[in-house]
Amino acid sequence: MVLECIYDDRFMTFCYGGRTDMGRHTAIRYLKNSVENPTWWFTVCLNPAKFENKHVDKLCKVMEEKISDEALITLIRRLFECGIVSIELGGVCLGRGFPQECGLSSILINVYFNSFDKEIQELRLKTSRENPRVDANEFGEGYSGNAFFKPLKIYAVRYLDEILVITTGTKMMTMDLKSRLVQNVEKNMEFGVDKVKTVIHSATSEKIEFLGMELQAVKPSVLHPPMSPKAIRAWKKYRRQKEVKALELRNAKETNRKKLGMKIFTHVFKKMKRANSVKTDFQIESEVNQIFDSWGEEVMQDYLESVDDRWEWHRMLSAGDFLSLKRVRDQLPRELVDAYDNFQEQVDRYLNPVKAKRMLEEQVNRAEEEEERKYSDQTVADLTKLCIKVEAPLEIVRKAVKLFGFTNHMGRPRPISFLMVLEDTDIIKWYAGIGKRWLDFFCCCHNFKKLKIIVSYHLRFSCILTLAEKHESSKKEAIRHYTKDLKVSDVNGVEEVHFPTEREVKMMGDNDLIDPKPVDGSLGMALIRLASDEPSYRCAAHFCDRRDTTVYRIRLLQNLLNLDPLDRSKWVPGMGAIHENLNKRCIPLCSDHISELYLGRLTLQDTDYASLLHVD
Repeated sequence: MVLECIYDDRFMTFCYGGRTDMGRHTAIRYLKNSVENPTWWFTVCLNPAKFENKHVDKLCKVMEEKISDEALITLIRRLFECGIVSIELGGVCLGRGFPQECGLSSILINVYFNSFDKEIQELRLKTSRENPRVDANEFGEGYSGNAFFKPLKIYAVRYLDEILVITTGTKMMTMDLKSRLVQNVEKNMEFGVDKVKTVIHSATSEKIEFLGMELQAVKPSVLHPPMSPKAIRAWKKYRRQKEVKALELRNAKETNRKKLGMKIFTHVFKKMKRANSVKTDFQIESEVNQIFDSWGEEVMQDYLESVDDRWEWHRMLSAGDFLSLKRVRDQLPRELVDAYDNFQEQVDRYLNPVKAKRMLEEQVNRAEEEEERKYSDQTVADLTKLCIKVEAPLEIVRKAVKLFGFTNHMGRPRPISFLMVLEDTDIIKWYAGIGKRWLDFFCCCHNFKKLKIIVSYHLRFSCILTLAEKHESSKKEAIRHYTKDLKVSDVNGVEEVHFPTEREVKMMGDNDLIDPKPVDGSLGMALIRLASDEPSYRCAAHFCDRRDTTVYRIRLLQNLLNLDPLDRSKWVPGMGAIHENLNKRCIPLCSDHISELYLGRLTLQDTDYASLLHVD
C-alpha cells in the first residue's frame, strides 16, 4: 500500500495490473473504446527470466529516486535475497493468484518498467506533435465535409509483463518503433526478447493474442450488425401479435363495461319505475362517480387515438349544418349562436383529425429519415473506421474442458471421478468456482454467448453426472434432487445456490471493471478433506485467527493426470499451473475460507505458506 500511494500517480495511463481499478477489463475497455483505425500491431514478448541481482539493484536505484527510506529499500532487497519475493517474467504465472507469485510482484514490476512506459509515452507525444489534428476551418470555404482525416497515432497497453503496441501508420514506421522498443528492453531493462513471437501483424487480417484473449480490427457493423431479414420478420410478427392482444384486451374491456353499464341502468330504471327514487343504505355516490369518470376517461382516450373515428364524427357534426348560415344566425338569439360557436370550437379542437394526421405523417417521415441517416452513417463508418473486436479463445477453452475431464472425446459432459470423495456442497462449489471465473474473465468478449454455453451446459451437466455417480443414481434422479440450478441445503435446511443459474448466466454481460483472476488456479487444484482427526490449527488464510479448522490435502490435477505443464503439445496454451511442490501438502482452513477457496474468491496466494503441513 505504501508503494502504491507513492507511485500510482506517477505511472502512465496505459499501465495496468497491480493498481486499483486498473485491471484486465479496464485495459480491454480502453482498447475497444479508444483505439480507432489500427493498421499494425505487435506484442513485446519477453524470454522467460527471473529477477537477478542486477535487476534488483536497478529496481532499488529507481526507488531511491523517490523514496529516501534506506530501511525500506534494504527490506525489499533482503526479500529478494531470501527468496520470499521472486519475479519471473515471460511466463504465465503473473497476475493469476498462484502461490509462487508474491503480492508485491505487481507493484515492483510496474516500478521497474516505469522508465520503459515513459519511453513509449514520449514516442506517442512526439508522433502526435508531428501529426496534429486537422481543423475543418483550415480547408477554406469550399470544403464540403466529405474528406476523412486519419491521424497517425500510437496506442500502447502494458499489463505487468505483457506489452501490446498498436499503430495507425505504415509498416515501416511500425518496424522502426518495434526495433526501438526491443532495444530499450534489452539494453535498459536488461531482459531478453523473444524475436520469434515479437513480430508485426496486420490488424485487419490477423488476430493477436493479448491478456488471454484474441484481438482483431473489424468494421463497426461486425460488432453491431444490423438485423437480418429473418430477425426483422420475427420482430414485425411480434409487434403484430402485441397489437392484436392489445385490441382483444380493449374489446374485452368495452364488452364488460357495456354489460356492467346495462345492469346498472336496468337496476336504476326498475327502482325509478317502482318508487320514483333510488334508496340505498350506503352512500355510494362518490364511488359510482369515480368509476364512471374512469370509464369515461378510458373511452375518450381510446376513442381520440383513432383518427378514422374522429374523422367520421367530425364530418357528421360539422358538415351541412344550417346554423352556419348567416341569414339563419341573424334570426336566432345571441346566446344560442354563441353556444353553437363554442360547440364547433370544441368539435374542431378535439375531433379535427387534420392535425393528428399531419403529426402521424411527420412521425413516419422522421422515422424514415432517421433510418436513412443511420444507414448512411453505418455505411460511412464501415468504409472509414475500424474498431477492435475482442473474442475469447473458444478452442483453448474447449481443450481445457476436455483435458481436465469435463467432457469425453466426443465433447459430451462426463463425471470426474476424483471429486467423489468430496461433500456434495464442495463438489458444487468447485464447479461453481471454475464456472464463475470463466464467466467473469471473458464477460467483455464479443463471443461471450458461446462461452456461456460451455459453462451452462458442459460444466453444469458434468457436475450433475459426478453427483449421480457418487450416489450411484441416474442423471434424472440427480436432476430431480438437486434441480438444474444445483441447489443444496445447509445445516439449517436453507437452500443455497452456488452455481450460476441458467437465468443468471443468460443475463451476464460486460458490466464490471474488476481485474478477474484467470481460471488456472481453481481448475488445476482440488482440496480433499483428510479422513483422520488432526489437532486444531490456526486458519491458514491471512488475518484469520479461527482455530475451528479442518485440514485439507492439496491435490494438483497435473499430477493426477500425469501432465507436464511445460509440454506445450499436451498442456493448454497460455494456461499456468501451481508449483508441483505444493502437491499433497496439507492446509488448515476454517469453514468460511474453504468455501471462498472453492468458489474462486480466494486463492492460495491469500494464505500463509508457513501454515502448510506435511501429513502422511
